[in-house]
Amino acid sequence: MQYTRPLVCFFTFFFGILSSHAQTFELGIGGGGAGYMGDLNQNQPLKISGISAGGYVKVNLDPYWAVGLHYNYGKIRGNDADSENKQFKDRNLNFQTALNEFSLQLDFNFLNYFAGGGTKRFTPYIFTGIGGVFYNPKAIYNDKEYKLRYYQTEGQSEAYKTYAMSIPYGVGIKVHLKERWGLFSQIGYRTAYTDYLDDVSGRYPNPNVWENDAYFADRKFLSDPSITQYGDPGVQRGDFRKRDTYMFVGIGISYTFVSQKCYTF
Repeated sequence: MQYTRPLVCFFTFFFGILSSHAQTFELGIGGGGAGYMGDLNQNQPLKISGISAGGYVKVNLDPYWAVGLHYNYGKIRGNDADSENKQFKDRNLNFQTALNEFSLQLDFNFLNYFAGGGTKRFTPYIFTGIGGVFYNPKAIYNDKEYKLRYYQTEGQSEAYKTYAMSIPYGVGIKVHLKERWGLFSQIGYRTAYTDYLDDVSGRYPNPNVWENDAYFADRKFLSDPSITQYGDPGVQRGDFRKRDTYMFVGIGISYTFVSQKCYTF
């Protein structure tokens, strides 16, 4: 509940702006790749592990500022078996999850750019905002898929949530093609307010917490499928960073609706 109030306020603000600037709103779609930084990928911020696609409706306040409501879909994954680090290979964890993200984003164009007017045909830009992401990590072992949150692999007293607040930020470039059409390309990272995009966060649990559980064998195996031996209780399982990060990169096309010649100089 602590995450919903700021989102509601931002979305209410957006629709208020949309109603007062309806003559300059913009639609866009795009696609590309998705990646993630976390316990199974600790030092490769540009690693692409899946596809991404999305769209937005945006209000151009003037040639420099725009605010938009965005939806992005992506797939991310990580697999210790593919790592060059021997410790990670021995740990032998893997995960994959789809990401469904809704966000409110603010753009700033560095040049006087607007697909329905303006004085420049291209501009670099930056963006940030606030949003929420839905996820549900899964693992595959011996051709069987497991929904990891239900197995509480770090001995949690209850399953973690499958949604979290996220903070998007990134850079890109926009190019005016013709008339009201535009082309854009961007790379954007998201700080997720969860450490469980990959189901890995802290330490190996004591397996005794599952001793009387019907799924004891599965819980123990999914917690530690290592090639060597079971991780001792309290031994580091993740990287101890409090939040995972995910990334979308790609290219797209936009169309701007203009009921009058706005922002033309």
